[in-house]
Amino acid sequence: MNCAKNAPLPPKLTPNLGLKSRNTFGLEVNAERAFEISDPAQLPALFKEINEKHWSWRVLGGGSNVILPPNLDGATLLMNIMGQEVIREDEGNTYLAVGAGVNWHDLVAWTLHKQLLGLENLALIPGTVGAAPIQNIGAYGVEITQYIDGVEVFDSKTNTFITFSNEDCQFAYRDSFFKRNPNRFIVIKVIFKLPKAWQARVHYADLANFFSEISNSKPSAQEIFDAVCQIRTKKLPDPKVIGNAGSFFQNPVLGEDQYEQLLQKFPNVVSYPDADGQCKLAAGWLIDQCGFKGQRVGEVGVYEKQALVIVNHGNATAADILSLAKTIQDSVQEKFGVTLDIEPNIL
Repeated sequence: MNCAKNAPLPPKLTPNLGLKSRNTFGLEVNAERAFEISDPAQLPALFKEINEKHWSWRVLGGGSNVILPPNLDGATLLMNIMGQEVIREDEGNTYLAVGAGVNWHDLVAWTLHKQLLGLENLALIPGTVGAAPIQNIGAYGVEITQYIDGVEVFDSKTNTFITFSNEDCQFAYRDSFFKRNPNRFIVIKVIFKLPKAWQARVHYADLANFFSEISNSKPSAQEIFDAVCQIRTKKLPDPKVIGNAGSFFQNPVLGEDQYEQLLQKFPNVVSYPDADGQCKLAAGWLIDQCGFKGQRVGEVGVYEKQALVIVNHGNATAADILSLAKTIQDSVQEKFGVTLDIEPNIL
């Protein structure tokens, strides 16, 4: 996965490529120029051309966390840098280097197979490894920042390769330095740091309830992986069956005073303690209380089993999705005084 010393082959160019199968919402999208990036060393020459011709550009991995317009002008970079390997160990940790194009769930399954534990709570999250640090993906009580040692990127502004430490990435809830500085850094490789002293993380309500029901107080990493897959499959629709991007809204985080005021008006509000001492509300509960679960508006709707998920019933456009999202945001704001932020990236 290291940059080749000899000049690599230029990235494969496909003009006017349809991307319906490359975004989990299943939107009809046409990419004016699609470049398949399989080697980091292809990027400097490509960006020289992009800058000379003043093309707009964007990177597309698994397309699981984006809302795409019907037409993508300029250059669309399809991230296909593969490979995963143990690069070193120390007394307490094992370090993995993983290409940005590797499927995230496949990586989690591979680490378990290799007895490299820690990522099991993040099973079945769609998308690629390269998107993981940008979004600081998280689920069931774990965020990826806890396991990232560094991120190797290409800086399109300086045409150079840079390695960010975990601290450099400025991770926050579903956020990072990369997300706050769009259209500059391209993740090419992620270095993971997995502790040898593994500890089960099953405090999150869904997992705690799952293992309580089967009287398993000390689940293995594989059992946690299987439980997460089972829970997610029950709650979230398969994008191959109905288009969606998983959780569409972030769970709002409130300060103690604002939370107490909300609790007085809505004593049944569903919330979780935040690591910073604040309170994280269940966005799905807020949306459900506004009556949106299972609703359909034309070609878009809210998933019948999970109000946090917006779905494409067949022929939706980005405009359709964002229109419904705005209606939901306005309703939650009016009823609860809480702002819902959209989780997918809007291109």
